Amino acid sequence: MLAPSRGCGTIARFPLGRNETTARVIDRDFSIMNSNPSSAEQAKHFLALLKKFHTGMLITHTTGQNFQARPMAVAEVEDDGRVWFITGADTLKVHQIEADACVHFIAQQGDSAFISLTGRAALSNDRQKIGELWKEPFRVWFPGGRDDPNVELISLRAETGEFWDAGGVNRITYMWEAAKAYITGSTPKPHEGELHGTVKL
Repeated sequence: MLAPSRGCGTIARFPLGRNETTARVIDRDFSIMNSNPSSAEQAKHFLALLKKFHTGMLITHTTGQNFQARPMAVAEVEDDGRVWFITGADTLKVHQIEADACVHFIAQQGDSAFISLTGRAALSNDRQKIGELWKEPFRVWFPGGRDDPNVELISLRAETGEFWDAGGVNRITYMWEAAKAYITGSTPKPHEGELHGTVKL
């Protein structure tokens, strides 16, 4: 059963003797614990989350101004958010990047973390950097190993990013918001900057 609140829509009448005041106190405490983080804190959270992804979809622009996506293994994520990929020099995505360096990268981790970033890609055949980033599983695509002359690097320097993170402690917050939404017949309101955020890098 729902009871009207003073200026705050509707709240749930809890079982086991809990009253509207209890609901307000719990909601107030959650608001205090989940105050919006600063832009710098959101960017730090975004970069920490980005480093947890090992694969994702790299999206390039085609000559007809459409989009083309393909799965890519992440070779490395630097502290400033630059993402490195290993690819073949004769691949279509390399030619697309040569024509238009604006790319997108999206990734998903189960049902709890999602990330999207936009930036500019650059190509490199720096053999020293290839050696630093090389992992033996890459040999599946490049039988010649790190010295294969066809191996090339793509570096994506992120400019903007967006994340949805319902893992760890954030899952508790999300479950609370989902429960409130279910009881009140509304929709969840994710805490900006923690469950969801948009950042400039």
